[in-house]
Amino acid sequence: MQENLMHGEPLGPRVAKVLPMDDYMLHLTFTNGDRRIFDAKPLLSFEAFKPLENGQLFGSVKVAYGSVLWPNDIDYCPDTLYAESKPADGLRR
Repeated sequence: MQENLMHGEPLGPRVAKVLPMDDYMLHLTFTNGDRRIFDAKPLLSFEAFKPLENGQLFGSVKVAYGSVLWPNDIDYCPDTLYAESKPADGLRR
């Protein structure tokens, strides 16, 4: 049985490392080795993510269960993180 299957569909890469950046950006390293940049600013318009407007809280992000997690159980789907992020190559940290 394959470990990365859910309901018969293969799962995408999971988050292995996260670094918060300026302007509500996340530098993500995925389990497949891809490094990508995710712009979290659009999330701030949703009530569940409003607390992340606090820069200190946003900066407390960590990897959990293959995704990203903030205090108060604020998290985001790893498949969406991958799909909506851009390759980090050539971007400055």
